[in-house]
Parts: sequence; structure tokens; C-alpha cells
Amino acid sequence: MAEDQPVLDGEKFHFAISLSVLNHLGRNLYRNFITVLGEAISNSWDADAKNVWISFDKDADVFFVKDDGIGMDAEQFQKHFLKIGYSKRKDGISNTDTGRPFIGAKGIGKLALLSCAQKITVFTRKTSDAGYVGGTIDNSGLDEAIHDDLEPDDYILEDPEGKLLEGKADGHERGTIIVFEGARDVLRTSEEQIRKLLALSFHFSLIDEDFTIHVNGIPISIDDLKSLTEHTQFVWKINSYDDAFASSFTNLKEQVDAPATDLPISGFLATVEKPSHLNIRGTDQRATVDLFVNGRLREKNILSHLPSQRIVESYVYGQIHFNAMDKDGDTPFTSSREGIVANDENFLALLEYMRAKLFPDVIERWDELRIKHRQGGDDENPRLTVKQRRAVGLVDAAEEEMTDKIVGDQKKIVDGWVEDIRADATFNVEAYADCFLSENLVRKYLVHAAVPMSEPAQKEADKWKDNEATALSEANINFDLRRDVNDLSYLGMRELAINAEGGKAKEGVLTPLYQTSISFKPARDAVGHTGLLTLTAKNHLNVAFENIKGRIVAMLQEMNADGATETLKEEQA
Repeated sequence: MAEDQPVLDGEKFHFAISLSVLNHLGRNLYRNFITVLGEAISNSWDADAKNVWISFDKDADVFFVKDDGIGMDAEQFQKHFLKIGYSKRKDGISNTDTGRPFIGAKGIGKLALLSCAQKITVFTRKTSDAGYVGGTIDNSGLDEAIHDDLEPDDYILEDPEGKLLEGKADGHERGTIIVFEGARDVLRTSEEQIRKLLALSFHFSLIDEDFTIHVNGIPISIDDLKSLTEHTQFVWKINSYDDAFASSFTNLKEQVDAPATDLPISGFLATVEKPSHLNIRGTDQRATVDLFVNGRLREKNILSHLPSQRIVESYVYGQIHFNAMDKDGDTPFTSSREGIVANDENFLALLEYMRAKLFPDVIERWDELRIKHRQGGDDENPRLTVKQRRAVGLVDAAEEEMTDKIVGDQKKIVDGWVEDIRADATFNVEAYADCFLSENLVRKYLVHAAVPMSEPAQKEADKWKDNEATALSEANINFDLRRDVNDLSYLGMRELAINAEGGKAKEGVLTPLYQTSISFKPARDAVGHTGLLTLTAKNHLNVAFENIKGRIVAMLQEMNADGATETLKEEQA
């Protein structure tokens, strides 16, 4: 050491934590009331509670959370509950005495409790013959302590008021009671909303017989998600996943296996009938595809990491369980408990599986299943053309209207008949539209090009006009049937082609449109008579339509070219 440098005097130094850290890690970090309730519930789970009771008194702006867990004595309350950053995991313990995996990880979740009320009072005891220990944190007093820059040791909790236990301690042999006073803002959330959000956030509350969450005396159950489960149509099960929730879909149409993966995950993705069925009434929240670790929601709406802009995103929700993500001593959860650290390798592997396999399968299969069950699919999916989708929709609508008064066993029979001819009906609807447009476009071309009717064509039109007049007389119809009295409307494609191309053949070769009309007629007549075509016939008819469209374009180009030539000749003259 150089002689001109001072000698260290050996004084020891240590960190000093300001109380203002409570703002950053507690009151200002937690934005979601359900997340705050979740921290209290998680503490109860980690305390081996079998029940958690949540009760609200909106008139008094008070609610409380009570459990029947192991409780705390004075030393544990001070050293464990009030020690920010304390976690049992640091003692090398990863499970409770009953074998439950700990939810708590960082020891700061308890600070969430400060964010949703003016006063928070904790009562806790380990046995029925022990008195309660605890204290009150008044946020206004905490604000003063923060303003005065007091050290944590200088801020003493207030003594709890015994009257707060009235009606709450009856039969409470052990466990913890947390009373929240001055909670007007959070109590705007309705009981129905709270129940549904808790059911969606704590999977184990639905399926674990040894853990029940009660809200105002009524247990949270799968029934709280009825508005969701009874409108679920299709389910993709991951790694053969099954539990009470995934088996509660009362109107399920189809269940399929999700693409295989080596990841140690399970769960399901599901779609509802309408996007509105995902909404949680009265809130801006909705059911989404969520990631759970050991039964607790850890990342909401993981599809937000994989935006596809496909319509199915508005219909899908689900739960993916990845318990191996909770690694002792290296938990990947953010401080707010509302997300996963973005660069966690397990999380990245999950997102890659969803991006490359799971969600593409949902996108493709959802469209297929929706169409199969006679509902609109994904218009952007190229597996069907726009024309085919419109035809499917028209057939579905016609079927619904035609069979809506048929019920019971008769409906099952008729539904079977309809199902057998749906694909043919869809094709024939398309084909008839093509027939109608093809023939009428040729008629429009003949009028546009001022092509006169040939004598044979006129005779053909007169014959069909006479036949129609006879049919109208037999039917006793005295009103006009056709909008326009146009002789061209009585001609089929064969006569229209002869007129348009000036004959059947030129220089011994059949003209293109006439040749197409000859091959077109048998399949066209079968469609016109509501016949069911073979696949070969369908392909043949589609080729004929393409030829007709191509020929109309060619004739228009020829006509324009001829007109330009005549104009040029006149200018030169």
C-alpha cells in the first residue's frame, strides 16, 4: 500500500433498508385485487390450511381472510411473517408437513396485503388454548414513518383491536385471520366476479378435496365457471390431461389430443361458442390461456407472447400446468407474482412448443371443427376458398330453417340424412352459382357486343317460350315469371356459345366455348336437377367453369382489339 493512502480503521458496515421499499415491493407493485387475495390464499396453502374463508362487508368497507392452517406464535410472527424476504425454501424445505409443494418463494408476497386497504390487522395462533398474537399496520402511519425516513426497527405495529375478532374467531382453533379495513375501492368488485376470478386463478381450489376456498360462506367450485364450461365446444388435451375441471364441459362437441411434447407439462386448450363467453361480466377481464405452477396461476394470457392475429384467439382459453418450473432456490417468478421471468429456459421451451406445434394445430383444427359443426370458421384459413365458405354458410342456414320444427327421434333421423348430403349440397350451391353466372355473363357479352340472334337460336328460344307458357297455364299462374322478357334467357350454354362465336366450328375445328358447352351440359343438368355428383364429375364441372370464364375474357379482349383496329383504320382514312 502506498504511503500516501490512509490506513483503514477496521470499522464494519452493513446495508440499511428504508421503509420506502415497502412502497416499491408492496403497495405500488400489486395492481390486481385477485393477485392480492392470491397472496393471502398462498400463505394459507403453505400453512397446510384445509380451508380459507373470505368474507366481505361492503357497507363497512371491511373484508377478512381466515384460514385453519398451522398458525404462528409470537416468535414466528416476528421472524417469519414480518421479515421481508423470509422464505422457508431458504431452510432447504420445499414442501409443507403434509407434502404440499410451497407456493411462496421470495418472501415478499405478504407486502401485497398493504395495497388494498387502509388498515391491515393480523391475528394468528397455533393452538386453541393459546391467545392470538399479531398487530395492525395503518397505511397512514406507515406513510409518516416513510416520510420521516425511519428505520424498519423504529416502526412498531399497532396493537390489534380485539373487537375485530367478533364473529370471526368462533370455532377457530388455530390459523390466521387477516382483517382489511378501509377497502372501499377493491370492494367494488362483485362477489360473482371474485368467485370466478379465484376459480380461474387457483386450480387446486377446484380439484383438491383437502383445500377449499369459501367466499361469504359458499365454497368456490366448478359451478362458478358454469358460464364458461357450458359454452365450451372443443378441447385439446395435453399429455392425456384429465381432472374435474377438464371433465366439466357439459356441451362439449369434440375432444382431441394436442400435439405430442417431451416437456413435463399437462393441461388443455379449449374454445367457446362465442368470444363473449370468455368475458367475466362486469369487469374488463376474460378467461385466457394461463400458465399454472403447483396449482397457482403464474402467467396469465401466455398467448400474448405469441400474437397471431387469427380469429381463434378470440375464442380460446385454457390451462397449462408446468410444475417443474418451480425450482428450489431458483424460482422464475417475477416479484409481482403476476408473471414469469422472460428468459427462463423452461418458459422459452414452452413458448416454442406453443408457437411451433400447439397453437398451429388449434388454428387448423378449430376451423375444421367449426365448419363440421355448422358454425363459421376462420375466413383467413386457406383450406377453403371464400366461395366455398359462403356456400357452407348458406347450406347451414337453409338446413337450420328447414329442420327447426323437427324434434325428437325424427330430428336425429333427418339430421343424419342432412349430414350425409351436406358436402354435396355445399358443392351444388357453389356449382349452381357458377352455372348462373357463367351463362348470364355470356348473355351479357352478347348484348354488349350487339351480336344478333341466329335463326337456329331464335327457334330454340321460341320452343322454350312455348313450353313455359304451357307450364304456366297448367299451374294456373297469371303473373309474370321472368323479370326481363329476353329471348337470350331461354337459351342454354350450347346455343349461347354458337351465337357468341359465330358457329360451332371454324376451319374444321370446334370453337372453344362451344366445345366446353358440350362437355359442360351433362354435369350442369345434373346439378340443375339437384343430383349428387361423383368426385370425377365435380372436378370435370370445375374445369368447365374455368374454361368458360377464360373464354369470356378472351372474347372481350378480341372485341376490344377489333374495335381499336377499326378506329385506327378510320383515323388513317
